[in-house]
Amino acid sequence: MATNRGVAYLGPGKVEVQSIPYPKLVNPNKKGKAEHAVILKVVTTNICGSDQHMVRGRTTAPTGLILGHEITGEVVEKGRDVEFLQVGDICSVPFNVACGRCRNCRGQQTGICLTVNPARPGGAYGYVDMGGWIGGQAEYVMVPYADFNLLKFPNRDQALEKIKDLTCLSDILPTGYHGCVTAGVGPGTVVYIAGAGPVGLAAAASAHLLGAACVIVGDMIPARLKQAKSFGCETIDLSKSASLAEQIEQIVGVPEVDCAVDAVGFEARGHGAEAKVERPATVLNSIMEVTRAGGSLGIPGLYVTGDPGGVDDAAKIGSLSIRLGLGWAKSHAFFTGQTPVLKYNRQLMQAILYNKIKVAKAVNVTMISLDEAAKGYADFDKGAARKFVIDPHGSV
Repeated sequence: MATNRGVAYLGPGKVEVQSIPYPKLVNPNKKGKAEHAVILKVVTTNICGSDQHMVRGRTTAPTGLILGHEITGEVVEKGRDVEFLQVGDICSVPFNVACGRCRNCRGQQTGICLTVNPARPGGAYGYVDMGGWIGGQAEYVMVPYADFNLLKFPNRDQALEKIKDLTCLSDILPTGYHGCVTAGVGPGTVVYIAGAGPVGLAAAASAHLLGAACVIVGDMIPARLKQAKSFGCETIDLSKSASLAEQIEQIVGVPEVDCAVDAVGFEARGHGAEAKVERPATVLNSIMEVTRAGGSLGIPGLYVTGDPGGVDDAAKIGSLSIRLGLGWAKSHAFFTGQTPVLKYNRQLMQAILYNKIKVAKAVNVTMISLDEAAKGYADFDKGAARKFVIDPHGSV
């Protein structure tokens, strides 16, 4: 009998590798066998900032949840209805669980699939309120609607050679890219990216790919700012007393940018003297302040409807003091929500395979074993300038 192990959330600040059931071709929300699904032997699975929100106790995630929505794996079993994938194929798994058949999936809005989550639109692996799909920080995982969801790599040897880059296709690279696209980043633009965590750094690398003239990244952790600077970004230390606008002016000559990306989300802190104080609306308000009139804001940073650790009763239900009047006065466009990974991942795969983007270098991919997962979470929580990638079988 095949065995399996996975990373379980046991309560605020605690994760543990446990024995878990070997996956079956069964949909958790419906009766009967999922003949459209495959079982993957996980090649790589990444620790995400979104996982960290749960592990900090900042969501309503239940204890015992198996974590992990950033998955790359090898097909080891497939259902009867899977036509285009074969055992042995290595594939990237979009973090969105999507049926491929509903109105939203047909419109490339796979982040808000209407059928895979009984509670609300949108599903994801190993995440709170996202449909009960078992996470992929494990040795094996089941992926439904496989022909639609999985992106098969064209050459196995090439994929393994570039796996540190390709592992980023499941979430952070498409998410950073989506933030830039929806913000209007293009040739010659000046863009400000709030946050130098993995998504922010992936957004910065994406901005370069899209032709931005100047990419400015703001954060409070020196190691993360150093990482952003290592691949050509301008940086802003948000713990300094000078305002964001003043620091932008020092770089580009004016206190504004063409567009901005929020890669921080709801656990944002204040700037300057309030750098150690949680101010969940700070990033949204600050990027409205510095984005030019008529500019756009891409908001891939996570915002939630339930936050037990919120700073006040409003924040606990995702209600923030946003200066919408400022955004309205400046005719800003806002774009939020889960990234529809399938909209971008094939093109980004090609960019990786043809050496047009070095995302692993940009986000500082660091390989760890499954048994090192708890330490990876702890180091990431301390602000390590790394993207921790778990290699469950020691195959990379």
